[in-house]
Amino acid sequence: MKKHAPIKRHQALVSFSKDHHFGLLLVWKIRQGLQNAVTAERISNYLLYSFNEQLALHFKEEEESLFCQLSSEDILRKTAEEDHKAIYNLVAAISVSKDDPGQLDQFATKLEKHIRFEERELFIHLQNKMATVELEKIADRLSNSSTAADNDWEDKFWEIGLSKTKQRE
Repeated sequence: MKKHAPIKRHQALVSFSKDHHFGLLLVWKIRQGLQNAVTAERISNYLLYSFNEQLALHFKEEEESLFCQLSSEDILRKTAEEDHKAIYNLVAAISVSKDDPGQLDQFATKLEKHIRFEERELFIHLQNKMATVELEKIADRLSNSSTAADNDWEDKFWEIGLSKTKQRE
């Protein structure tokens, strides 16, 4: 596996990176559920809850605060916007057909690739393109309110495999 050096983030982008941590955690939970043969409907219900409670707001903040800082012709902006659209489409498909593990796997793969792209390419590009004053306006505007969306979620299906591993030890 290729190692990536830590990237120095401007404070304006730190809260977005924290949200990305929770997005990657969602990917991990989906994959844990699929690996442990949890029903696709249980995983889908959690995915839809997480998307509506956290990820959709994160996407909106990125679109309104960050993407608009780049030209509409900027290739990285276009890629990010296309990724968001594809993820919204997958969420819509999953909400209609909650029993399809293939769609869950597709969602997890797409979300992970998108987060890695933003962290490794888009955010660096934004930091290089944006004036410090613009970055500071974004930092002032955003509240650092990244929290796990599953605090109230009772069906912790992703813990099934973890308890089996602990029992073997």
